[in-house]
Amino acid sequence: MPALKKIALTVTSAALLSTFVVVPASAVDQDTSDNPKPTAPMSKVGGERLARIGTQVELGPGAPVLPKDLTGRSWIVADAESGEVLASHNPHWRLPPASTLKMLFADTIMESPELQPKTMTHKVSNEDLAGIGEGSSLVGVKEHQTYSVHDLWLGVFLRSGNDAVHVLSSMYGGVPKTVAAMQEHAEELQALDTQVVSPDGYDAPEQVSSAYDLTLFARSGLQKADFREYCSTAAADFPGEEKKGKKRESFQIQNTNRLLTGDAGVVPYKGIAGVKNGYTTHAGNTFTGVAERNGKVLLVTVMNPSSDEAHAVYKEAASLLDWGFDAAGKVTPVGELVPPKSAETGVGKGSESASGTSAADDGKKGPAATHASAAGGSSGIGIALGITGGVLALLAAGVFLVNRRWPLPDLVRRLPRR
Repeated sequence: MPALKKIALTVTSAALLSTFVVVPASAVDQDTSDNPKPTAPMSKVGGERLARIGTQVELGPGAPVLPKDLTGRSWIVADAESGEVLASHNPHWRLPPASTLKMLFADTIMESPELQPKTMTHKVSNEDLAGIGEGSSLVGVKEHQTYSVHDLWLGVFLRSGNDAVHVLSSMYGGVPKTVAAMQEHAEELQALDTQVVSPDGYDAPEQVSSAYDLTLFARSGLQKADFREYCSTAAADFPGEEKKGKKRESFQIQNTNRLLTGDAGVVPYKGIAGVKNGYTTHAGNTFTGVAERNGKVLLVTVMNPSSDEAHAVYKEAASLLDWGFDAAGKVTPVGELVPPKSAETGVGKGSESASGTSAADDGKKGPAATHASAAGGSSGIGIALGITGGVLALLAAGVFLVNRRWPLPDLVRRLPRR
């Protein structure tokens, strides 16, 4: 049998990693044709190939072809640890992100002093819930009721609750302060396609991100132990209404990430550990996921599939993950996920969790250790990946790891192999 012919040619130059095109958010809008394409130049962050319109992949001998019938307007598959982009399709197309923007929200403020410790409680006021968009996804936060920071984060990650987002934003200092902090953090991560208008991802004029940027947000957030815990929790108890003289009841909430929990027509994906799904009228369905198989950890983001098939965003993400695990080591990367600006100088934000548990502490349990969600009544049991001692020391020092093993994921659900 003749050797497979390579498709595509050039290898990304390191010099291109910091090159980008700055355009106003409105300049890269979705067109209305049957085959929509980006209508303005795309960024070159991560490599020149990632700025090209269409699918970018370079298959080597023995590499599987990409899945058929991919309809996402934008998608990317990358090695979570090395940052190598295995394949992409319009990854820098600036599109409405929906609730996947909550990954940036969480990564930005989760470890802030205003929200510490996570056992801290807050009585919700009417002002805390002001400005929530009509038709928003809600977890059920009520005025004049008290919730812990931990409860609110469960509401954000499991039910994509915009009510929980607004309460946390209020505790942090208000929505304008939160939006400004998110924008600053996006720029620190070199997520230059992103323009933040609302902290919850609700449709707003000029609010955009990209598959590339959403993947950066996930990669950064997953270096925090609490972020890993919340995004991989399948179900949890959430406080109900507190009535005088009666014990406060709770109700169960389930994660809306169907690759984690399953749904009609969607099989839970083996090794999935989050991260976040979303939907709005303008964004369509969006999803970023992380999964581990045989020691390999991949990130995938799919934005706005046009397929009429139910749960297409999950099915296309799963097929891209399957392809990525089969193709690893058999393809030439077409780009890479760049590190944060601070990582280039070796001075990054700490990876210690809000609970005070560092990634190094997680690793002390060993590669076979199991870990349960900190919330009573919540589930999300998994296995920890083995981390070398030298890397643990770097994590404890707060250095963002690039081209090294890092603790992703801390929680990997034990689900049947697809």
